[in-house]
Amino acid sequence: MKALRKYLDKIKPHFEPSGKFSKFHSTFEAFESFLFVPDRVTSKGCHIRDSIDLKRTMTVVILALLPAMLFGMWNVGYQHSLMTGESCTLWQNFAFGFLKVLPIIIVSYGVGLGIEFAFAQARGHEVNEGFLVSGLLIPLILPANVPLWMVAIATAFAVIIGKEVFGGTGMNVFNPALLARAFLFFAYPSHMSGDKVWIAISDGDKVIDGFSGATPLANAAAHQMDKMPSVYDMFMGFIPGSIGETSTLAILIGAIILVITGIGSWKIIISTIVGGLTAGYLFNLFAVNPYMEIPAWHHLLMGGFAFGAVFMATDPVTAAQTERGKWIYGFLVGFLALLVRVFNPAYPEGMMLSILLMNAFAPLIDHYVVQANISKRLKRAQKVAKQ
Repeated sequence: MKALRKYLDKIKPHFEPSGKFSKFHSTFEAFESFLFVPDRVTSKGCHIRDSIDLKRTMTVVILALLPAMLFGMWNVGYQHSLMTGESCTLWQNFAFGFLKVLPIIIVSYGVGLGIEFAFAQARGHEVNEGFLVSGLLIPLILPANVPLWMVAIATAFAVIIGKEVFGGTGMNVFNPALLARAFLFFAYPSHMSGDKVWIAISDGDKVIDGFSGATPLANAAAHQMDKMPSVYDMFMGFIPGSIGETSTLAILIGAIILVITGIGSWKIIISTIVGGLTAGYLFNLFAVNPYMEIPAWHHLLMGGFAFGAVFMATDPVTAAQTERGKWIYGFLVGFLALLVRVFNPAYPEGMMLSILLMNAFAPLIDHYVVQANISKRLKRAQKVAKQ
């Protein structure tokens, strides 16, 4: 690493404003800050000293995503072996899934970072680190059989329309990864819904009789409760679904990492769960169809509820910022997710739409929380003044 540091210091003057490669200053700075801690310090004025920066924050989130990603790779191979009736070992399933998922991750990062670098060069700004997480989130919330060109288009849409038009990382209103999924869901619905899209199918694969590939949400929406997997399978993740959303256990490991490090808001996670359970118990109370009779806590194991509660709803940029607002925001995310699931069969996965809707209302929630605090303090001051 010392040799690399010396080499970077040697060529760095060429990328400074007066150097012959000054046009690529943003690109050089991005690679340098990715490899080493920046040596820039504040010399005057008020400033905050902290041991963590945006790059390290993103790194923690990526580490929290690794359990869901690794399990998802294995599950892609496992579901394929179930579909074909082959008997494969753990490593054979993982190898198949790894080779299937890796290209999706490469395309996501390649397209997204390419656009980020292009905008940074055009604006003369530093390259934002925010896409380090979005580039991994996008593949994990997509089906294993999604075409790579669709991943590229969706990623470009998410970065350009979801981030750059608002000013880049920290300025976006909507979660970029969810925008990519929403784009594919509405632009190419046949590749984002149904039974076959969740299983990695190649030309020449033979599907054994009786295998459907339907997710628990699809079975529940069709009122086929006899085909629902066991609670154990849903919790562990031995079910069809998006690459990183099937294993609640792996997601819980990621949640623990985010909460312990303080990167993810435990208030949003808990309130999202409470909101989902509240809606679920209300449905149980007034059940008029088999879907509403599903135990409330089963919804937490189905679809992308757990993944959304831990990794999407807690996005510090698009979520509520005030402490009371986080409770309100999370509760509404969980409640509306189940509301969409149960009452709108066209959108069996309500978590995506719920979070995007609450992203739009998060600033309004914070506004009213702040105004309520201001009003409360004014009344208290007036009361003290009268005394």
